[in-house]
Amino acid sequence: MKVTIHIWDLPLRLFHWLLAVAVAAAYITAKIGGSLIDWHGRIGIFILGLLVFRVLWGFVGSTHARFLTFFPTPSKLLAYFKGRWHGIGHNPLGALSVFALLAVVAAQVGTGLFANDDIAFVGPLFNFVDKSLSDRLTGLHNTIFDLLVGFIVLHVVAIIFYRWVKKTNLVVPMLTGKKQVPKTVAASLTGRPVRGVGAVGLILSLIISCTVVWGVTGGIAYLHPAESYEQTAQATQADPGF
Repeated sequence: MKVTIHIWDLPLRLFHWLLAVAVAAAYITAKIGGSLIDWHGRIGIFILGLLVFRVLWGFVGSTHARFLTFFPTPSKLLAYFKGRWHGIGHNPLGALSVFALLAVVAAQVGTGLFANDDIAFVGPLFNFVDKSLSDRLTGLHNTIFDLLVGFIVLHVVAIIFYRWVKKTNLVVPMLTGKKQVPKTVAASLTGRPVRGVGAVGLILSLIISCTVVWGVTGGIAYLHPAESYEQTAQATQADPGF
């Protein structure tokens, strides 16, 4: 017999679906290019804000959103592979994929901040590195995206596997926040402290995320002399040793 419990809070669910839409939009705008490349950059900044929020929410969010709740320790992974792990949030293997995916997305966004396309587009932090380093980071940005696509494919395959083989729907809980679990598992959790969504933590996480986005898109520019990509290109042409 199964019972329904609330597991994923609203901020976490919004993060999940906004990130999915944003990554898809980033891929489409990058492939089309042209005038949409500026939108690719804007979407990248939006993803940065989402990542900052998720990291903060991993410490101040509700119980099952916190990293410590589902951190994949070796003992948890071993128990999972032996079929002895019992829980209601991310299983240890799923948790490992969550951290890996966040790391890859962070690397993708981080390199994009300094990237350029040798035409007209430059990342918001392009002027903080020299052109050669920017070119290397641009190459990494392109390579990492292929890795990211691989992780996304594995994520989708895992969802399908759990739905049709293990008869566990992972999509509905991420939409509704509610999950059906065996009554024995729910009973074992009785008495354990459960944290809900705290207004202070939510507000502070949003403020810090917005501040980081503002800093990257303009605020940090005050710390470095403004120099456009066109100026750098002109200087390179005028002086071969630039």
